[in-house]
Amino acid sequence: MPITINGEVIPTQAVQYELDRLVRFYSEHMSPDQVREQMEVLRERAKGQAIGAKLLMSEAERLDLPVSEDDVDERINEMKENCGGDEGFAKQLTHQGLTLEMVREGVARGRKMDILVEKITAGVADPTEEQIQAHFDGHEEEYTRADRAQAQHILITPDSDSEADTATARSRVEMLRARIEAGEDFSELAAANSSCPSGARAGGSLGWFSRGMMVAEFDEAVFDMEVGALSEIIESSFGFHIIRKLGHEEGGPASIDDAHDQVRDFLRHVNRGEIISTYVNDLKTKATIEITD
Repeated sequence: MPITINGEVIPTQAVQYELDRLVRFYSEHMSPDQVREQMEVLRERAKGQAIGAKLLMSEAERLDLPVSEDDVDERINEMKENCGGDEGFAKQLTHQGLTLEMVREGVARGRKMDILVEKITAGVADPTEEQIQAHFDGHEEEYTRADRAQAQHILITPDSDSEADTATARSRVEMLRARIEAGEDFSELAAANSSCPSGARAGGSLGWFSRGMMVAEFDEAVFDMEVGALSEIIESSFGFHIIRKLGHEEGGPASIDDAHDQVRDFLRHVNRGEIISTYVNDLKTKATIEITD
């Protein structure tokens, strides 16, 4: 379903990016089953957020909000650190067909939008302790903690569905697993080889995630593993994975102490979202937006 704003198409990847962000956010506040039940609502909301993001970006460009070179440098340095240094960062740029100047321009545009959002929401107060307690009391069941795992992985995706490319991908992942067993650093191998963005960004780390949020084969493998274990080769629709499990937490009822920061962040998100929505709705009245089937 193409979406155009003033004749400019919003890429489907932009909508998927917003959907992924929503799923990650609500996964911290709902059980996996509740998130799955809300997927159609989240998909529609992702379209709206992609439209809003484009309008905010255009408005930030129009206002030409100042972004310092030091600000851009700071974020570029963070990217380099996440890629394991200058060499890993350079490899990632080559892999994505980007130049440093293109990345700097993208960072500057993103910072302009961040600054605009900060200006829009500057007067939004944080929720009070009474509001946090009241929300928790009314939604306590939503904060039941699901089992969680922390893991890192290396993904090797075949270049095509052909038997030859599939066999090549499996051979690569078998070789990488053998190197890990021989003592090579998992994070470094992930940064240099993984098809998943988490490789270059975080040495393959996926952070904490709840049971049921990953593709089925991956999910089953992780939650059957012991902490510290290295998986066998796991095949999913994305390709071939090697997984190292880094942590595990059993689920159960949450107390207000457990859920306090989650509730606060959720209410803060809602309050800020209302102000931003009002601002975006005003921008929509000045734009030509088309959504076609």
